Amino acid sequence: MTFSLNEVEAMAKKATRGAGYPWGLAEEASKATRWLCAQGIDGVAVLARVLARRQGCAAKGMEDCLPCADCPIGMGLALSDEAAQLVSTPKSFEAAPVPVFLLPFAAMAARRLGTTVMVRGDGFEAVTNGARLSLRGAVPVAAAVQVMAGGELGDVAALATRATPDPEAWDMLSALAHRTYAPATEESRLLGAGAGTTDND
Repeated sequence: MTFSLNEVEAMAKKATRGAGYPWGLAEEASKATRWLCAQGIDGVAVLARVLARRQGCAAKGMEDCLPCADCPIGMGLALSDEAAQLVSTPKSFEAAPVPVFLLPFAAMAARRLGTTVMVRGDGFEAVTNGARLSLRGAVPVAAAVQVMAGGELGDVAALATRATPDPEAWDMLSALAHRTYAPATEESRLLGAGAGTTDND
């Protein structure tokens, strides 16, 4: 099944919120997920891996807290916030979990700087100008990563307008998103949510 990028973004936002992140961070994560899908990468599966890491924190009651030091969302935000420093000093992540999730934030940095940004690690090198991405090699599950301004944009794939996510990853996001829905009450049914208290079928 395929989904529009708008549907992906909406689902990613609710799922990230359902995983315990504040709405502001959920919005950033959803934009990152959409950007990956537009580049032909299964951003839904990537976000599912990111949020799976979060479940351990949520199980400890750490709801609505800021991302911890090794959180991919936190790393991504730090990267985009410190974009200006990339011109003179590369930013290094000694052990980045789900490093592919850094790519959309590198794209944000590239747009802010008005230049390309390179992300490279063990076995892969990615360059983005903010809108497009060239990727050589396979991004590992975890890796030491270095990000710097510059780099030559190589071959890029056509931008995608729809996503075909891994079904299990989509189901996981859907389950997390469901946590954000308010439970039905007698009052909400009487006010018109759903079919009310009568069955008209």
